[in-house]
Amino acid sequence: MDRFDAMRLFVRLVERRSFTAAAADLGVPRSTASEALQQLEARLGARLLERTTRHVTPTLDGEEYYRRCVAILAELEEAEVALRDAQPRGLLRIDAHSQLTRTFLLPHLPDFLARYPLLDLRIGQGDRLVDLLREGIDCVIRAGEPDDSGMILRRLGMIEEITVASPAYLARHGVPATPDELDGHLMVGFVSSRTGDVLPLEFCAEGTVRRVTLPSRVTVNNSDTMADLARLGLGLVQAPRYRFAQDLASGALVEILADYPPSPTPLSALYPQNRQMTLRLRVFLDWVSAIVAQTPLGRRS
Repeated sequence: MDRFDAMRLFVRLVERRSFTAAAADLGVPRSTASEALQQLEARLGARLLERTTRHVTPTLDGEEYYRRCVAILAELEEAEVALRDAQPRGLLRIDAHSQLTRTFLLPHLPDFLARYPLLDLRIGQGDRLVDLLREGIDCVIRAGEPDDSGMILRRLGMIEEITVASPAYLARHGVPATPDELDGHLMVGFVSSRTGDVLPLEFCAEGTVRRVTLPSRVTVNNSDTMADLARLGLGLVQAPRYRFAQDLASGALVEILADYPPSPTPLSALYPQNRQMTLRLRVFLDWVSAIVAQTPLGRRS
């Protein structure tokens, strides 16, 4: 293993906190990773990692060496790209919500992969908080206002939100014409993964935002389940328009209070601030931004 490969291994070890995970990321046996680190520490004359049976952590020398390795490897990649055909290559790891992935990304993915034949994607899907460094992920795409100050944020666009209910629900409770007519109505409670609180419904008109919390007979913390409960007639819900496109077309759900829409939701990509953006990440984010700008389901900020 040459010096640059040893640097790449060390960076992965610090970020993943695991010999097994780092070795798997780089496609080498765990024994090879362990031996390479021993050789690196012997060459530098410094202990870089503290090892336990469960994980590894960098020493003070290791933290300093890690910062320098990240900078050197970023410059190396830029130099190699400049001298080659400037084609992004390698594995890009991303994480995005499953519904967003299926709606926005998958229909366009064949064209993206054809345009960049040397680039491979590993796509994780979920709403959970992700530790990008520990999990070896290059970027996450999230809806809403992220509060992680340790990440660089790139705004991709704005997603239109709507209020919907099932025809059966509206037949029982009536169709409100304004937010003032919501007395006696129910909502499907949705718990924020960030705050742990039930999110209120939101209605905007003439620059004013009004938040309303209605009674909830069922409260959930999963957006797919929330949508299922709306289809079952258990209350009003608010979500991005793209989530309910098929339901609206089939009549399974009906949009209400269209003159009082919720605030649009920002769509953002986040990646670690201690990494220089790679070419493969840059072309991916440019591609996602173009998709959001061109689709009728999304609005640019």
